[in-house]
Parts: sequence; C-alpha cells; structure tokens
Amino acid sequence: MNLTSYQRSLPAHLIAGAFAFLAAGAAYAAPAKPLPKGITLGPSVEGITEYRLPNGLKVLLFPDASRPTVTVNVTYLVGSRHENYGETGMAHLLEHLMFKGARKNKDITRQFADRGMEFNGTTSLDRTNYYEVFQASNENLDWALQMEADRMTGSFIAQKDLDSEMTVVRNEYESGENSPAGVLIKRLQSVAYDWHSYGRSTIGNRSDIENVRIGNLQAFYRTYYQPDNAVLLVAGRFDPDATLAKIGRLFGAMPKPKRTLPAFWTVEPQQDGERSFAVRRQGDVQLVVLGYKVPSALHDDSDVMAFASTILGDVPTGRLHKQLVETGKASQVFSFGQTGYAPGLQMIGAVVKKGEPIEPVRAALTEAVEGFAAAPPTEEEMARVRRVYENQMERSLNDPQQVGVALSETIALGDWRLFFTGRERIKTISAQEVADVAGRYFRRDNRVTGTFLPEDAPQRATIPPAPSVESILAQFKPRTSTLVAENFDPTQANIMQRTKLTTAGGVKLALLPKKNRGETVTVDLRQHIGDEKNLFGTGAVPELTGAMLMRGTTRFTREQLSDEFDRLKISGSLSHFQTTREHLHEALRLVAHVLKEPAFPKAEYEQLQRQALVGLEASRGEPQAVASRALSAHFDLYPKGDVRHANTFDEDMAELKAARIEDLADFHRRYYGSVPAELAIVGDFDAGAVVPLIDELFGNWRASENVAPVLRRHADVAPLKTILDTPDKENGVYLARLNLDLNIDDPDYPALMLANYIFGEGGLRSRLMDRIRQKDGLSYGGGSQLDAGDLDRAGSFSISAIAAPQNLVKLDAAVREELARVLKDGFSAAELAGAQSGLMQQRIQTRADDGALAAGWTSYLFRDRTYAWSKQFEDKLAAVTLPQLNAAFRKAVDPAKLSVVLAGDQQKAKPAP
Repeated sequence: MNLTSYQRSLPAHLIAGAFAFLAAGAAYAAPAKPLPKGITLGPSVEGITEYRLPNGLKVLLFPDASRPTVTVNVTYLVGSRHENYGETGMAHLLEHLMFKGARKNKDITRQFADRGMEFNGTTSLDRTNYYEVFQASNENLDWALQMEADRMTGSFIAQKDLDSEMTVVRNEYESGENSPAGVLIKRLQSVAYDWHSYGRSTIGNRSDIENVRIGNLQAFYRTYYQPDNAVLLVAGRFDPDATLAKIGRLFGAMPKPKRTLPAFWTVEPQQDGERSFAVRRQGDVQLVVLGYKVPSALHDDSDVMAFASTILGDVPTGRLHKQLVETGKASQVFSFGQTGYAPGLQMIGAVVKKGEPIEPVRAALTEAVEGFAAAPPTEEEMARVRRVYENQMERSLNDPQQVGVALSETIALGDWRLFFTGRERIKTISAQEVADVAGRYFRRDNRVTGTFLPEDAPQRATIPPAPSVESILAQFKPRTSTLVAENFDPTQANIMQRTKLTTAGGVKLALLPKKNRGETVTVDLRQHIGDEKNLFGTGAVPELTGAMLMRGTTRFTREQLSDEFDRLKISGSLSHFQTTREHLHEALRLVAHVLKEPAFPKAEYEQLQRQALVGLEASRGEPQAVASRALSAHFDLYPKGDVRHANTFDEDMAELKAARIEDLADFHRRYYGSVPAELAIVGDFDAGAVVPLIDELFGNWRASENVAPVLRRHADVAPLKTILDTPDKENGVYLARLNLDLNIDDPDYPALMLANYIFGEGGLRSRLMDRIRQKDGLSYGGGSQLDAGDLDRAGSFSISAIAAPQNLVKLDAAVREELARVLKDGFSAAELAGAQSGLMQQRIQTRADDGALAAGWTSYLFRDRTYAWSKQFEDKLAAVTLPQLNAAFRKAVDPAKLSVVLAGDQQKAKPAP
C-alpha cells in the first residue's frame, strides 16, 4: 500500500502501440456466446474488451494465455484531489482501511498470504487502485473477484482499524519527511498552486491524518466506492465467458447508486510571476527544483512535453546531465511530470553536494531549461527518445500487472482507450514541436523554484496551540460599567432645540452637548482656502501642504505628534476628529498648533513626494483611474492651471515633481487661516467653556490671500462613447455621465433624488443592480449618483459599475435598456413609497451619528442654513407624487446625451476562439 511514485516515464496514453508487440494468441474478440443478462458490450481494442453492468460498473477483460498468472485490478475514480478541508490524506488512509476486512472476508491480508498472491493498492491525485496477481486457477480467480465485490461496498471502515492504521500511515508520512527530495517536492506543490487540490500532497497533512473522524472516512467511502465509479480489469490466463458470468453474478447484485457524485469546477488561475522558496532542515545534500505548470495529460502538449523532459533529464544522455553533472556542478539531475486529469507540474531538478555553491547550479539549471526553446532537439536526441519509449512500451506491455496499473492512469483521465491513442504520435512529434512546447511553458513567470538547504540549526518559530476560551475566561473578573449615554432623538426639531449657534471671532459655531457613552465628542472644522484667481497655477502645492501638516511642527516630530494624538485619544483628521470630554480642550489646542505651525521637515517631504509619485504611477494602468480621468477630461471646461481643471496622469506627475518644499511653506503662510470658517462640536462637552477657547485659537487667524467659494458652471457636453485598453487587468470599469442644470433648491431636486434612489442608489434592489447583478449576473457592484450644486448650478447624473472586460459591452446595453424602460414605463407607486421610506430612514440614521451630525452642521453654516432646511427638504421628499417623480426623471435624463467610458483588457474582451 503506497502512494504513486512519479518517475521518468512515458504518459500512459503514449504506451498504446506496444500492443502490436504482443505474442500471437493474445488478441481476443468479443465472445460469440450471448452475454449474461443485463451486461452490455462496449468497445474492444487489441484484445481488451469493455463490458458494462446495469449498475454502472465497467469491466475490462484482457485474456493473455502467454503467462500462467492472472491480474485483477480495480480502479476507483477518486484520489487526493477529491478531499475536502481537514481531510487531506483521506483517500490514501482509506486505501489502507480497505485491507482491514469486509463482511465476507474478515482478514483479507491473511487470505492473500494463504494463496501466495502479490497484492497492493496505490493512491494518486485522481484515482485509487487495488490489484492482486496470482497463479492462474479458477479457485484463485473466484476468490479474488468475490473479495473485490465484497470490499467494494462491504468494507468495515471501522474505528478500531482507524485507530491502529492511522499510526501506520503517520509513520509513512514521517518516512517521507526524512527525504529532502520528498519534502521539497511536497512544498513545491503547495507553493505552485493557489486553489487547486493538486497543490496538496497525496499523503496529506499530519494533523489531518491524526484527527480525521471515522464518520468522514465512511462518508467518503460510501460516496466514491460504488460500482458506477469503478473499473474492474481482469488480465492474464482465464476463461473470458466464465469470468464475465462470475462478474455479473458477484458485482451485478449491487444496486445502482442513487447519489450524485460531487462536481469539481476549480480551475487554477494563470501564474503571474516567478515564485521561490527554501526548505531548511538538517541534511547531507542540497537540492534545487524548478516546477512549471503544464497542461493536463489529456492535452496534446503533454505528449510533446514528455519528449522535452527526457531530452533534458535523461541519464546519462540528457542535456542537464552533460551540463551540470559532467562539469562537476551537480552530482545528479532529474526531470519528471506530475499531472493528470487537470493541469499539473513538470519538475526538473539537480542534487548538489553539501557545502558547494548552489546558486550557480540554480542559475545554470534555469538557463538550460528556459533556453531549451531556442535550441531545438537534434535528430539524434529525438531518435533516442523514441527508441527509449518504444522499449519501455514493449517491456511494460509484456507484463499484465503493469498493464493494469498503467490502465488505471488512463481510466482516471476518463477512458481506458486513451491508453492507445498515442501509438503513432510518437513517430510524428517533431523537434520543432518539442521546442515550441518548451517555449510555451518553460517561462519565468510560470516558474516555481525550490531549494533544500541543509542546516544544523534552522531558525524556526514554534507556534503554540490556541488555548480554550474557557481557560481564558476562568480568571476574568468584569469591571462595573460606568459608561452611560442619553437616548438622543435625531429629529431636526430636537437638534435645533439642543444646538447653540454662535460665533467666535470669524468662526461660525454649532455646539450640541449630549451625554455619550465613553464621554466621546466629535469636532468638525471647515476651513476655506483661496479663490479661483489666486489658486490658479498652484498645481500640487495645496494638496501637498495639507498632507505635510501632520509630518512635524515647530514643537513635535511626526512620531511625537502620533504619540500626542494617541495620548489625547484623538482619532480622525485635523478637520474631523473624535476625542473625549476630558481631552477636548487639549485636543483643540494641539490641532490649532498643528494647523498654524507646521515645520515642513525636508526628509518628510521627500518621503511624501516619493510616495505620491509611486502611488500615481501605480494607478496609471488601473481601469477605475483610467476611466475616471478620461470621463473628467471629456467634461473639463477649464484651462490647465485652474484648480477645476481635470489633470492628466502626466500633468499630475509634472506638478508633483515641480513642487518644492519652499512652495509649501509659502502657501501655508499666505493661504491658511480660520476666518472665515465653520466649526461644529457634538457630544460630551461643556459648550460654555469651549467658546472662549475657540475664539482664542481660531477667532482671529486670517489668511493674507482672498477667500471666496470656487464655483463651477453648467454646460452641455456632447456625448462620448470610448473603450480604453487596460492590459492584464481581470476586471473592467463602466462609467457614464451627463451634466444637469441643477441646484439643491430647485423644485425638481427632491423628485430627482428619489428617482435616482430607485434607479441606482438604493442598493441591490435598485433598478440598476436588480438588472446587472441579480438578473444578468454581469457585475458585483454598481450604482447611480445625482449631484446638484449648492451655490452654483453644476449638477450631474452618473452611473458606475464594474464587470469583466468581456462583459462591459453587455453591461452598457443593459444600462441603456433600463434607462429606456424607465423613460417609457416610468417608476411605480410601490417604488416611490419604498424610496421615500428608505431615504427617510437613511437620513434619520445619518443624523444619529455624531460625526455626520457635526459635518452636517458645518455644511449648513457655510450656506447660512440650519437643520430647519433639512426638515423642509424632507417634507418636500414626502410630498413628491408619482407623476412628479416620472416627469422630473424624463426631463433631466436623456440617454442620448450620456457619455460612456469603458476601461478593461481588450484582449480579454475578445470572444473566445
């Protein structure tokens, strides 16, 4: 009982032609006698004939009178790739338990010994097989067939056997852990695969072996060890008609399973860069192994890859032996494939004497393998490989036992006849094909490099097991809670009643004291900097100036500032932060100091500038950034240098590079101030005590440059539709926009807000998401947005969504269809009622949050309004009628004016060939 070992060998379905070498008398045609009841005849290929039982069992009979032995082989289409989480190694462990007895054969191994039978079982990625080879006799064959029928569905799979056999399998695992090559290959598998179960070694994980439950093993057995998931092969000297009749009686009595076999759909994604790892253990040898993902054994390239593997790794004729072993760089080289039903690995490695340099060997090995495509095989190399494979075929097919095991591999691929499909393929594979296949797969970004480095004192970390929750809580003594909070009513009337509106110098104040849990308090400060004229040409300086404030002041370094913010329990930013009642005054003083007295340390600025440049460069190929900039550029109404201008990537890059630290210090000196400004405080504080402090800190801090709102103007912009290429990106972006002549005080604004909520802002049940996600399955996320000017009339309606590049055009069509449907049929009364309820609930929840409440106050104060305006607006929302809703949307939204930008990998967007 062992795991399948992978060594240099020909893919199973290339061995085919060897049957031409079988001795006379080996061929066998289907029996002339009528078949046993229920058994149907399948295909026959060169002496092997398939039969099928009503319960789904496939039977292969291969009579061969040239040897006085019989091989019985049962292949189950289950291997380590079928195991679930926590069950690694279970297919192999179950293989061991299959020898522990069944209902009619309680001591199988003893019965094997009594008959002098050779037997074993092997487990691989895709299948498990059991075979016995014995002296040809009716008695022996009868026993073998009844035993296999008995253990197919009647094995004990008992706890007592698991208890004893687990330690045996664990010891097998431990034996493998002694092998540097075995450990390295195991690690390489796991590093090479992100998701597919081929990344798990068949032997499994030690803790899974030790802890697997008998119930899991029994369920696995009942699922996969059934006649419709098995193929029975009988090869050697036997009577085909009598044997088929016996099989029909023994195996045909089993009912056809009613369960459905689990489906497997995981596809390993394309590897996108070389990977490397090291194993450090005590040992006496060094190894380096390269692993490359290669196609399934079903793929035609797999046959060709076998030629490349042998030409590189054969001993003593292979290229690697000559380049590395004969030159003394390595003591041994090897190359083998580990693949099956799904794409697998080609592994190529070298053994290096301990103490000798391994890096030159790794470099030479990599160069030889990845340079193979540029040096196609010679005719001599091709002829040698063909000769080697033909000899292997002839030798293996003279042995029925080897035929049984070899057929197990092709059975696992889907059909035993695949064993024959490569007969002529060996003769037709060309040197150029071998070079081309090597070039497709022996590539840097498809490579995994593993090294085994012997080390007497490896520096490992021992991770202790997690303690039980009970042990942690055993000594826990909870404190008596002193945290209290009031039941605050977030209605506008209560907010107005509770808020003190005043001024401190040139700062408008909104102060709303209330009892909070933990005595928390939130501060929101809205400063205003410059106007459209004096900000012209300032480039990246304003943004960089703001980013430098927290990187050091005249009193604190960046690190010290961070410590001070932690000490005062300040979380957030300089313009919006939370602290506690105890620390509010000190926090306000610290924030004022940071805003007024930045030091602009040179080293910090250079770090910030580098980070900004790298971040900008990193976004250059991102679909979201590419599409957003393209759409903004299309709607741009302002010249370069204007703060409202939509910069290109290159313009942003140039401005970042041009900004000097002296420019930042000068900008701060001229533009920063707090008159005018708006400041709101909400939470646990003393309103009377805070006003004088704010007056002291901010009341008279004036900038020398003029301050005025920077307004935008409305303009109709011609529609655009463009598709932008963002190579090597799995996801794409859809953006659409049209400008609206709209202000928040317009009569149509409440109706448009509700219409936008129904169409795309209302989450998964919006019209947009119901179509593109719930029904069409095109997008994970998307929505629409309505913007209206508060001081100007520059409004817009926009739509955004993500989708795979190949779905972007479908997404665009779906959006247009939904817009057309709304314009034609309108929204429903139920949708209007749902939107009114949903928006009202959202607004109430927003006002219940101190941070949002404080930010709302500074916004209203800036526009000389209060939360009374909020109440009036909600009254307008509640009063919107269905005709008003539909009329407002139809008036504002014209799909013909919509500008659309699609950004994604256009190579992926092309239809599959």
